Amino acid sequence: MQSAAHLSRRLFAGVVAAALAVGFGGGAIGADKEIRVGIIGLDTSHVIAFTKVLNAPEPAPDVAHCRVVAAYPKGSPDIESSVVRVPGYTKQIKELGVEIVDSIPELVKRVDAVLLETNDGRPHLEQVLPVLKAGKPVFIDKPIAGSLTDAIAIFAAAKKANVPVFSSSSLRYAANAQEIRNGSIGDVNGCNTYSPCSLEKTHPDLFWYGIHGVELLFTVMGTGCQTVTRASSRDFDVVTGVWDGGRIGVFRGIRAGKSGYGGTAFGSKAVQTLGPYRGYQPLVVDIVAFFRSGEPPVSSAETLQIYAFMEAADESKRRGGAPVSVADVMAKASDRAEAKLKKLK
Repeated sequence: MQSAAHLSRRLFAGVVAAALAVGFGGGAIGADKEIRVGIIGLDTSHVIAFTKVLNAPEPAPDVAHCRVVAAYPKGSPDIESSVVRVPGYTKQIKELGVEIVDSIPELVKRVDAVLLETNDGRPHLEQVLPVLKAGKPVFIDKPIAGSLTDAIAIFAAAKKANVPVFSSSSLRYAANAQEIRNGSIGDVNGCNTYSPCSLEKTHPDLFWYGIHGVELLFTVMGTGCQTVTRASSRDFDVVTGVWDGGRIGVFRGIRAGKSGYGGTAFGSKAVQTLGPYRGYQPLVVDIVAFFRSGEPPVSSAETLQIYAFMEAADESKRRGGAPVSVADVMAKASDRAEAKLKKLK
């Protein structure tokens, strides 16, 4: 006879598997409705960039009728770069016609959809729960969370609430990336990407800024990463993933010398350079389309594998560069996510 704890783990695993396998099914706003958007967190330049696109006097047709109307400014008290940015970004966003509110529950009363923009991924799980409870579709900026455990918990909670969630770095929309994903160089056999990779002691190494280059890597390679190894020094990281079929993807994180964003994709028909970076507009266009359709343009399976790749990279570093199984990392994080969600109920 199975124990209650074992049955509980099986039930939670089923919720996670369902979140990975299918869409959310709810939260669509529709093509004709004016979308009132709320922002949580005013400690990143993204909030100003996104609001300028959406609240422009004459917005582009593909982002029209979607305006930021309210914002909750709280940042992270133990990250200096967060603390010092909030006053300035609060002032700027008020000048763009956005009302400042004093709580997340107050925010969700006033809006149809949410941009969760707090630069610190650690509070994202607790911040998103009242949004999900209110049934509002939400875009969660990078990093989706401060751990793979929290990322899994976010998608499980969203699935249970039947509310769509989408997360992405804007590097997913670098020049050529989407075209390659759609077959422009034939079958993708491998890819190398690079990006700045500054570290923040409160987050796993790659979550804070390396996420940009890793997102670009997965945009091209897709899901299917099986093992991860990492070589690391003070100024550089090289993380190698082996995908199903023997394909290999490599991310190089840069903390010294000339940096930037880009890479090279290797296909059955051609070799193609990735980049340059095209700014925030393509991401904002997809966010608006997501709010209207309720269909995330990036699957939860792919987003979670991105964060499993990065967490496995940390584990490989701890093991002196030994290969780490992505499946093992996911399984352990899923157990922790179940326990954490129970505490937050």
